[in-house]
Amino acid sequence: MKRLAIILSIVLVSAGAALAQNSNTSPSSRTRTVAPKPSPTPKTIAKSPDATPSPSPATSSRRTTTTNSPAAAVRAAFDKIIEGIRKADVDLYMSGYLNSSTLVLFNNNGTVTRGWDQLKRNRESSFPQSKDVKLDIKDWHVTMLGRDGAVVSCLWTQTQTFNGQPDSGSGRMTLVFKRVGTEWKAVHLHTSPDKPDPARVPASEQSQRPSQ
Repeated sequence: MKRLAIILSIVLVSAGAALAQNSNTSPSSRTRTVAPKPSPTPKTIAKSPDATPSPSPATSSRRTTTTNSPAAAVRAAFDKIIEGIRKADVDLYMSGYLNSSTLVLFNNNGTVTRGWDQLKRNRESSFPQSKDVKLDIKDWHVTMLGRDGAVVSCLWTQTQTFNGQPDSGSGRMTLVFKRVGTEWKAVHLHTSPDKPDPARVPASEQSQRPSQ
């Protein structure tokens, strides 16, 4: 009996020691804590202060549309006529007009020219006598009239040597253009001096102050 009691006592002491050891164990010794990984820092790309941003497709499209607009094409046709006068080049000048008998020009001297053929004969007669032509165009405007029509208005000043004598003039000019296929042609011109002869101005208009 003594031996059994001793064995039982040893077992109880061992169990108590094990229990005490378990109760003194810290939670940290039983649970592993894993620190979270830091988030990657986004890369920052430094831009040069002198860098020029590339134009967007929309911007490029707008520039192209402006460059190739109908108004620009009308102005190009108008410039043919003006350059023809400056260079005294009949063919260049006539290329800006519609080759038609319906072409009508109200000229600066008050006369009327009817038809492309008559206009060409007039220029073939006058251009060879014009030397050192200087033609200045200012305050020009292009007004589109739908898809196939346009009006160009401007002020002009011209100096030259005509038939060996100094010659000069200034006035206002309006041209009507029509789209013909892929080209623009002038179908009418009206030009008048900015300082008309008072003897040719009706009395009713002489009493009014000229508009500037």
